[in-house]
Amino acid sequence: MSSFDPDLPYRCAPSVSLRPEPFGALAYDFSTRRLSFLKSLELVKTVRALISNPDVHGALEEAGVPAEERRAYLTALAGLAEAGTIQPRR
Repeated sequence: MSSFDPDLPYRCAPSVSLRPEPFGALAYDFSTRRLSFLKSLELVKTVRALISNPDVHGALEEAGVPAEERRAYLTALAGLAEAGTIQPRR
C-alpha cells in the first residue's frame, strides 16, 4: 500500500462498517474480518468527513479537531490507512 498523504482525498473503505460506541466507534472490515477501535468521537467525525472534503486537512477542520491535536490525528489516520480502514479516493 502507498504511504498516507493528508493532502489527498480519502474515504472509509467500502468494506468497512462503523458502529457508534460511547468511546468513539468500532470499525469492522467485512473483507479482512479485522476489528478496529476508533477511540475518540472526533476521530469518528473525521473519518466520516473524509468523503465530503478535498483532503484530510479539510476533514479534520470539519470534525473540529483543534490545531494542536492534529498531528496525533494524522498519525491515527495513517494507521487506519495502513490497515485499509480508510483508502485514497480517486
